Amino acid sequence: MTAQSPNQEVQLGMPQLPAPDYPADVRAALEADAKEIISRYPDSRSALLPLLHLVQSHEGHVSRTGMRFCAEILELTTAEVTAVATFYTMYRRKPSGDYQVGVCTNTLCAVMGGDAIFEDLKEHLGVGNNETTEDGKVTLEHIECNAACDFAPVVMVNWEFFDNQTPESARRLVDDLRAGRPVEPTRGAPLCTYKETARILAGFPDERPGAVAATGGAGHASLIGLRLAKGESVPARVVSPRAGTPEDRRPANPAGTADTTQSTSDSGPRHPSGPVTEEGE
Repeated sequence: MTAQSPNQEVQLGMPQLPAPDYPADVRAALEADAKEIISRYPDSRSALLPLLHLVQSHEGHVSRTGMRFCAEILELTTAEVTAVATFYTMYRRKPSGDYQVGVCTNTLCAVMGGDAIFEDLKEHLGVGNNETTEDGKVTLEHIECNAACDFAPVVMVNWEFFDNQTPESARRLVDDLRAGRPVEPTRGAPLCTYKETARILAGFPDERPGAVAATGGAGHASLIGLRLAKGESVPARVVSPRAGTPEDRRPANPAGTADTTQSTSDSGPRHPSGPVTEEGE
């Protein structure tokens, strides 16, 4: 059995043509950037993640050519590079839009309206999950939690936050993106295209004016734990996406009433309450 060369690609049961190379001028520019990235790490293999962002900043996705480039620069096999590129969802495997619009559909955002926003945008844009509009401007996807639950439901565009969204505000957002109108995230840096975002993620500075602005802080719900840890009192808050019923608005333990919540030992006849004693006592 002979070892494969770094740029050799094999698909089980089917020989595959080698990936085409970049034009000479493009490859020279990418090699210069790649050397700068690799110099930051004691082990060149550690530079694979930012190198994948680098090739993505050129094409807008990680192509076979991009993976071949990374493999050759780092002296890896394309199989090793492909394993990483297909593991992380931030690497696109096919051409996508200038703006990646992600709707959080994890539990809290979903119940606060994320599912409704996602379904509304699919119909409004005429695309499905991970599909791109015909003008190449917007790629729609559902995303996992982005640690902004107290701003739910959250929409992200190229990883910048758009908080407390509704189907109406989300439609306005994508319409503005497609029309080229300026759009400002709720917090964080000014919005840029997906290719520009990929270059920043590769580790190169964002030199746009105002790009290194204050990113904003955590929301009210996230800070409650900190306030409790400091010994501060925190008033109860009931947050519901529904209009609410008297049952929804009723405090968990109204003043003047006893807390009748059962302990775990009272939850079933096989687990009677009371202290556990040794047999014979």
